[in-house]
Amino acid sequence: MHSRINLAIKYLQYYLTASNGKGHGIHSPFVFDFIKNVLRDKKNYDCYQTIESRRKELLGQSSEIEVKDFGAGSAVIKTKKRKIAAIAASSLKPAKYAQLLFRIVNYYKPVTILELGTSFGISTAYLACGNENAAVYTIEGSAAIAHIASDTFTSLSIKNIESNIGDFKDSLPVILKKTGTTDLAFIDGNHRKAPTLAYFQQLLPQTNTSSILIFDDIHWSAEMEDAWKAIQANPQVTLTFDLLFFGIVFFNTDINHKQQFSIRF
Repeated sequence: MHSRINLAIKYLQYYLTASNGKGHGIHSPFVFDFIKNVLRDKKNYDCYQTIESRRKELLGQSSEIEVKDFGAGSAVIKTKKRKIAAIAASSLKPAKYAQLLFRIVNYYKPVTILELGTSFGISTAYLACGNENAAVYTIEGSAAIAHIASDTFTSLSIKNIESNIGDFKDSLPVILKKTGTTDLAFIDGNHRKAPTLAYFQQLLPQTNTSSILIFDDIHWSAEMEDAWKAIQANPQVTLTFDLLFFGIVFFNTDINHKQQFSIRF
C-alpha cells in the first residue's frame, strides 16, 4: 500500500534511474521538443499567480465538509467529515505538476479536455487556462467538493469548464458520448488497477494521433504500477514519460517504435 516509506523508496529508485532529460541518447525530435519546450519551460505565466492565490485561500479555510469518496480514498485523511484546508493540503496537485498541465495544454492546444477528479478545481483551472478555446469536462464524485471547485472557477472568471458530479463509471460514458473525441485527459482518481485500466480502455477509442493521456500517482501502489505497465504495453501507445507522480501517454504515429522515458522532473 501507499505510504511515506514506500514513496521515499520509489523516489530514491526514480532519482537513481531517471534521465536528467538533457538530451543525451534522445534522438526523437518530438521527445526533445517536449522536454525542452514543455517539461523544462521556466516561464512564469500570468495565470500561475492567480490560481496559486486561490490555492492559498483554500489552504487557509478551517471549515469542515462531508466528503463522499468513490475512489481508493485519501492516504492522509480517513474521516468522512474533513477540513477544507486538510483536503487542499493532501489532495491538490503541487504547483510544479499543476503548472505542467497548463504548459502541456498551452503548447499542444487540445480542444476537448477531460479530467477525472476535480477536487477543488486547481488542476482544472490550469487545464482550462492553457487553452481558453478548449472545452474542459471535469468529474468529481463528492458534491461538497465540486461546489467548492465551482467557487474556484467563479473566483478565477474561468468560463470554459463543465462540471459533472457523480461516480466516474456512470459519468464518463455520458461525457464521452457527448464529446466523441478526447484530445487530452487527466485521470486523477480511484487509484486502483481495474478502474484505471477501465478508464484507459474507455478513452482509447476516442484518442487520435495527437491525443495525450496523463495518469496521476502511477506509483501509488503495486497495482497502480501494474496498471501503468499495462498502459505502456498497449500497442496503440507509442511514447510514455514517467515523471514519478505523473505518467504521460502519447499516440504519435510519427514515432516509429515504442519509446518509454523516465525523466527527472
